[in-house]
Amino acid sequence: MDLVAYVATAPRRGETVTGRAFRTVPGGKGANQAVAAARSGGSVTMIGAVGDDDFGVRLRASLAGDGVDTGGLRTVEGESGTAHIVVDDDGGNAIVVVPGANGTVDGLADGDERRIAAADALLLQLEIPLGGVLAGARAAHEHGVRVVLTPAPAQPLPPELLAVTDLLVPNEHEAAVLTGKSDPCDAASALLALVPEVVVTLGEKGSLYAVRDAEPVHVPAPRVKAEDTTAAGDTFVGALAVAGGEGRTMPDALAWASAASALSVQRPGASASMPHRTETDAFAATLHGSRTPS
Repeated sequence: MDLVAYVATAPRRGETVTGRAFRTVPGGKGANQAVAAARSGGSVTMIGAVGDDDFGVRLRASLAGDGVDTGGLRTVEGESGTAHIVVDDDGGNAIVVVPGANGTVDGLADGDERRIAAADALLLQLEIPLGGVLAGARAAHEHGVRVVLTPAPAQPLPPELLAVTDLLVPNEHEAAVLTGKSDPCDAASALLALVPEVVVTLGEKGSLYAVRDAEPVHVPAPRVKAEDTTAAGDTFVGALAVAGGEGRTMPDALAWASAASALSVQRPGASASMPHRTETDAFAATLHGSRTPS
C-alpha cells in the first residue's frame, strides 16, 4: 500500500515540513505492473503475497477490480507491504519500502509454475526475496516464457538470475548501480554482456533500447507536465509487455509504452494514475509517427 504525502519541497535530514495532501493508494511494483498490463489490454495473473490486515483486503480487491487474476496471491499472517512516498511540486519522489508480506515470497507455491507456463511473459521486480525471483525466472525459462526483469530496488544481481533473463529494464540510476557507469549508453553496453536485451528508461528523455550486435535505439518520450512520477516506470513496463506480446517491433512497443507512462505522470498516485488502453491508443495517435497496436 502506498502512503503518499504531497509537499512543496521534500524535507532534508532532520527537517519537518508541512504537506498539502495525503493519500493511501494501492501500489507495489509487482501490483503496479500487473495493473498497467491489465489496463493496457493484457490478460494478467499476479503471483505474490499480502498480509491478513486491512491493507491486504484492499490490495486484493483493487487488483481484482482491474481484472487481474489473484489466484496466485497468497494471504500470510502479518502486515502487508507498504511504501512511504514523498512527492514534491516538481513531480519528483522519494520512497521507503517496508516489505511486510512480500518478504515471504521466497519461492513458488502450488500452481505457480502452471500459471507462469501459461503466460507469454513473466514480469519480475526485486521487492520480494531474490530466491522467489529466481524461482519464477527459472520456471519461465524452462517453459519458454519471456522473462522481463525490473531491477528495483537496485541491488547486485546473481549470475544465475541474469542467465535466465531475456529483457532487463533498469532506469538510469539502477543501470549505473549495476554497472558503475553513469552514461546510459555505456551502462546498456555493459549490461548486454549479461543479458540479450536491455531497455534503460530515461524519464522525460524517453528510453534507450539495446540488443547485441546492433546500434542502440533512443525512443523519446512525449513532452508533458508531470504532476506525480510515482509508478511511471511500472506503467511503462506493463504497457511494453503487452505491446511486445502483440508482436510489435521494440521501437513501436517502446513508443506506445512511453505514451502510457506520459499519461500516468499527469495524474496523482501509482496504480490509480495508470491509463486504460483506449486512453493510451488515443494519446499515441496524436503523437508524430505513432501507431496504435493492431
